[in-house]
Amino acid sequence: MTDQREQQAIKAIRAANTAVNTAMVEARIDKLKQLLADDFVLAHITGYEQPKAEWLEEIRTGQMAYHDIRERSVDVQVDGSRALLVARNHVNATIWGSKALWPLRMTTTLAEIDGVWKPTHSRATTF
Repeated sequence: MTDQREQQAIKAIRAANTAVNTAMVEARIDKLKQLLADDFVLAHITGYEQPKAEWLEEIRTGQMAYHDIRERSVDVQVDGSRALLVARNHVNATIWGSKALWPLRMTTTLAEIDGVWKPTHSRATTF
């Protein structure tokens, strides 16, 4: 990958990450369906690996409500049509009835699908 192409990919990946965070806060299920890969899985801090459809349903019903997500750092590594994004965020959310401000390290793999970078898997851990 050329430096220019890699820089364009990094810019697009960062934008995709920000768009996902915004859609989470706005509870925009329609946007999240578009932004995430069809087989996307979210691994919670509990270790539970939640399929995309189940996670989106919990956002829709308010079981998971994201009030604010503040990006503290975002690092991206690109390898062809695959990428790894590691973000440190402060996430203000109510998850299954527990409201808190979580310092989360999100480790996300992305794939370039039909020219669009989409998250395929994201793992949350605390930092």
